[in-house]
Amino acid sequence: MSDGNNELGLAAAPAEVKLAVDLIVLLESNNIAPEVALAALKIVSSDLENKLKPKT
Repeated sequence: MSDGNNELGLAAAPAEVKLAVDLIVLLESNNIAPEVALAALKIVSSDLENKLKPKT
């Protein structure tokens, strides 16, 4: 059952919160083990941090 208040809250949420919710739903709906998800997220985090570094 959907709660309209929660949907409105998410619609007004910052982009990073919306993305986090989407990622959680994706991981859970695909039955990804938490330890696998965390390991993958560390790789993703490292990749994104490298992209933020200035190019020399």
